[in-house]
Amino acid sequence: MAVDRERYRPVIKIRDAKNTRSLPNVIYEAAFQEVFEFNLSTGITEDLLTDIAQSFHLSKASKESLRGAIQRLFSIFRDKEALSLETDLLFLKDGTFMCNNSDFFFDDAARTRHQKLFSLRDKGQEIPEEVRAENHGLVYVHMNGNIGNVVNGAGLAMATNDAISLYGGSSANFLDAGGQATKETMLQAFKIIMFDKRVKAILVNIYGGITRCDMIAESIIAAASELGPLKVPMVVRLQGTNSEVGLQLLKDATLDIHVEADFGKAAQEAVRLADIGAKAEKMQMKRHSIRELEEDS
Repeated sequence: MAVDRERYRPVIKIRDAKNTRSLPNVIYEAAFQEVFEFNLSTGITEDLLTDIAQSFHLSKASKESLRGAIQRLFSIFRDKEALSLETDLLFLKDGTFMCNNSDFFFDDAARTRHQKLFSLRDKGQEIPEEVRAENHGLVYVHMNGNIGNVVNGAGLAMATNDAISLYGGSSANFLDAGGQATKETMLQAFKIIMFDKRVKAILVNIYGGITRCDMIAESIIAAASELGPLKVPMVVRLQGTNSEVGLQLLKDATLDIHVEADFGKAAQEAVRLADIGAKAEKMQMKRHSIRELEEDS
């Protein structure tokens, strides 16, 4: 049960798992899947339940059992402001259903309205970088690439990730420092990125409106001072309030930073540098392996 962004309404997706376990994951996700739309105001209607029962050839007893499960899921979905409720419905010998192995996702914006629910949160099960970023007012999403991004504003952050993909790279993260980022929050953002061993290049893309570009430059310098010299190349694009002052600060700091005024060129340069870093790491690993083989022989 989730909100379908393409249909602009909540839906129930049911997949018959029989005879699909041997299929590849992508095919398995779409195999035997039925989608049923519903309305939050009317909830789970009799017509909806009848459509589901007929689609899966359920008996009257099975339909009633399914009714109870779906009604309870709907109550959680509506009352607790869930984004997605996933569960395995086990079909028992007596023709009834039992929920098993459930994954529920709730809207973080509803935290203040459902404090008891969110008190059950186990941060130990979450990605440490995402928890650390949240503690400092940053929006961080772990991704699978090798280019670390520090950006202010969600829209610009999404555009930055898209630009990196356009030029053949892949982002290690989505990081939105916010439109009112401070020197301290920016310092924490750089710490998170710099401690990520997957990162082979860093792209800082800042459009200074409320956020001053000279403050961003000071944060970069402070991070380099506190954490030591930059271990991976950094590309910085500063545009907007006090951008000239910020760029001059970076130039005077002699941190060997690549400065680009053009958005596309900045993304392209970050991809190029990350590619060089990845190739250098592979060569180093290869040399290390050869050295070990020589020592063993």
